[in-house]
Amino acid sequence: MATVPATRPWFRFWPEGVPRSIDYPRVSLVGLLSQAAERFRGKLFLRSEHVEYSFSQVEELSTRLASSLVKLGIKKGDRVMLFMPNIAEFAVCFYAVLKAGGIVTAANPLFKESELEYQITDSGAAAFIVHQDQLGTAQKVMHLFDEKKVVVVGDSDHDFACFSELIRSAPRTEFPDIDSARDVAVLQYTGGTTGMPKGAMITHFNLVANAVQNAEWFSWKPDDAVMGTLPLYHTWGCNACLNSPLYVGCPVTLVEKFDPARVLRTVERDGATIWYGAATMFNILLQEPEIEKSNLSSLRCVKAGAMPVPEEIRMQWNEVTGIPLLLGYGLSEASPETHDSPPNRVKANTIGIPLIDTDARIVDIETGKRELPSGETGELVIKGPQVMKGYWKEEPEDDISGVRNGWLYTGDIAEMDGEGYFYIRDRKKDLIKYKGYSVAPAEVEGVLFEHPAVLEAAVVGKADPVFGEVPKAFVVCMPGRSVTEKELIDFCTERIAPYKKIREIEFVEEIPKNAVGKVLRRLLRDKG
Repeated sequence: MATVPATRPWFRFWPEGVPRSIDYPRVSLVGLLSQAAERFRGKLFLRSEHVEYSFSQVEELSTRLASSLVKLGIKKGDRVMLFMPNIAEFAVCFYAVLKAGGIVTAANPLFKESELEYQITDSGAAAFIVHQDQLGTAQKVMHLFDEKKVVVVGDSDHDFACFSELIRSAPRTEFPDIDSARDVAVLQYTGGTTGMPKGAMITHFNLVANAVQNAEWFSWKPDDAVMGTLPLYHTWGCNACLNSPLYVGCPVTLVEKFDPARVLRTVERDGATIWYGAATMFNILLQEPEIEKSNLSSLRCVKAGAMPVPEEIRMQWNEVTGIPLLLGYGLSEASPETHDSPPNRVKANTIGIPLIDTDARIVDIETGKRELPSGETGELVIKGPQVMKGYWKEEPEDDISGVRNGWLYTGDIAEMDGEGYFYIRDRKKDLIKYKGYSVAPAEVEGVLFEHPAVLEAAVVGKADPVFGEVPKAFVVCMPGRSVTEKELIDFCTERIAPYKKIREIEFVEEIPKNAVGKVLRRLLRDKG
């Protein structure tokens, strides 16, 4: 593993007690679970609404289910689709697939038929594990599978294999060996913010390394307690709510459906100390009346990601709760975390600094070969043990890989300041081209967020026969507040250059987002 140059400016602000480099466990995720079960045995690992599992129970149940999956015909390298909500049984299925030698490809439980069919077809999934609550949609794609390889978690009137019965009747079997550095554990589909989702091949070692990086950065301990609001079907939720807790031996409360008042009560009830979530979640929580009277004093590490956090929101959270809102960054292709705020030195509007053993730099957009000095804007590229193996189905001649010579080209336009803190300016593909000028949607959105009536906002380019593209905004208003299109356009015009001026605003009930809260701009562009 390449060493990060000691001259990188962020090392001057490195968190105290955090190692600059780590000798990562050379185990697969299966081995990580086995070690945790041996160390923590009957200690609570996962709690969801209807069930609780200890570390040893997840080890035992996943082993039994894996044995049955092998009997059903699952072989090493087979992709297995998980279509389930945020419940403890997800973890049992996840580790069972890995023990059987399979590759997990998990889907958003809110997916519609076409979205589900695309991921199943593209991944070539050989088996399907679906929760009873998702059967309505799942039945529309069942024809893509051998019905003997469909497993239902919960009740079903159909003649499919039953999760609980497979565990009860599990035969003894041998499992294939796993090469943690080479073998893919998860086929994580990208958010599809700019085009069709691609499958990022994430190895066992990628996920183990990122789980360790995350836990070491924030000094996780066995007596911590995690609030699991992140989706398990994405690697961010999978690592923060499953793999990092395995590494340190701390319990997790999984949240199946996000209800602001209920979540706040759960944090208080369970004494949660660690809580990660999409930036929009914290904005929604600040509108919840119960937050003023909630006792959140147990929390010590609260982090927002998935999209930029307006400074007004971060400061409001800090003021209302008394707990700093930390900022971070990641992407599907990096398992997913690459940057985090030093807990004792958060800088406004940044994504923090690179994690342990992670190098980052800014390169020119045109060639991607010239490293730019601090203060200049270009494409963010990253190197580290968490960077994916490559994209699913890519061929050497395709030239679609985001990885070149070990560096992951993120597609994000960014800047590094003189202290080594990074700022995300926008997506390379999202820049709006107006009369030859480049307009960054994130900058215009930041101005919109300054208006007291704006809850959410997204800006895209709308085709224009004269100017090429013009900025169009989609806006969700704060509950109980309103603003006219003219008022909001005038508000922004006073604060940005003329070429960045919003030409049209459409008020909507919600902004479409992917699994971890990133805006799906392609859907907004399609609306025009």
